[in-house]
Amino acid sequence: MIQVRVFDHEHEKDLEKEMNRFLEKLDEKKLLDIKYNVAVIPEEEDEEQIYCFSAMIVYRA
Repeated sequence: MIQVRVFDHEHEKDLEKEMNRFLEKLDEKKLLDIKYNVAVIPEEEDEEQIYCFSAMIVYRA
């Protein structure tokens, strides 16, 4: 059976840590793919930007 695990964080280092913890427990032979995305949302009031770092790991269960 093919499954996915989705990760979502505001900071890339948090995303990296959580994904690495998951991948440590996953047999390399079961890993099929990793998709990565970054979204940037401008804040109108503060002129700052909100970042959303996300990834999806596709693996065989």
